[in-house]
Amino acid sequence: MTAADVLLGPGDVRELAAALGLRPTKQRGQNFVIDANTVRRIVRAAGVGPDDTVLEVGPGLGSLTLALLAEAAHVTAVEIDDVLAAALPATIAARLPERADRFALVHDDALRVMDLPGPPPRALVANLPYNVAVPVLLHMLAAFPSLERGLVMVQAEVADRLVAGPGSKVYGVPSVKAAWYAKARRAGSIGRTVFWPAPNVDSGLVALERRDPPVTTASRAEVFAVVDAAFAQRRKTLRSALAGWAGSPAAAEEACRAAGVPATARGEALTVTDFARLAEHRPDAGR
Repeated sequence: MTAADVLLGPGDVRELAAALGLRPTKQRGQNFVIDANTVRRIVRAAGVGPDDTVLEVGPGLGSLTLALLAEAAHVTAVEIDDVLAAALPATIAARLPERADRFALVHDDALRVMDLPGPPPRALVANLPYNVAVPVLLHMLAAFPSLERGLVMVQAEVADRLVAGPGSKVYGVPSVKAAWYAKARRAGSIGRTVFWPAPNVDSGLVALERRDPPVTTASRAEVFAVVDAAFAQRRKTLRSALAGWAGSPAAAEEACRAAGVPATARGEALTVTDFARLAEHRPDAGR
């Protein structure tokens, strides 16, 4: 088997799926990559090298897994699907037998995983299921502080939200919460034809670089609570949107004043640091 033959093409993906009696489900957001050039592009964009330990979520039939394993020191993949989880080690063993010992599989829900076998992961590289992309990304960044960077493929609209800055029309909860952990930027676009089945939306690549969260006396949970409150009614001013969080509109206004944030502003105007300052000034009566 040549280097090119290691990766899965359209025929390989369909043959594997047929052998497993597998029909991709919308419930789990299953859209398998069938284009080898696309997975090579993802690995290059992620900067995966021989010293990297990589975490992959939703490996599916192994298209991206094989490309990662060909370059990285170690790959750990988290897969929830029983059939896919059972089949993946055999695919690795058949196509990259010399690197099979560098691969580990965790058969579990990515939203519940708190521990991983093998060395701590340095990079998250994944084609994230559309329906849970943001929760999975945030959970992985929270659960595994060893992650220094990431490159995830998500729905194009979600990619735009993750990288949006204050003032953007698509800036919202995903934007702020991702910014707590990392600097995010768009790293490219992916068309629909590289997937099977082809989704009805385009995809985007988002690159993430870990950074320290804002310096604050508030906990992450307290900061995220303000973020959720501010965007639950995003068209309202902070005085109104944060009334429930603070205890009353007047208390929300006082918290804004103490934090140095205009009470007449809306959540979409605030940075993650602004939200952290607000969290520090939540009135005791509202706790």
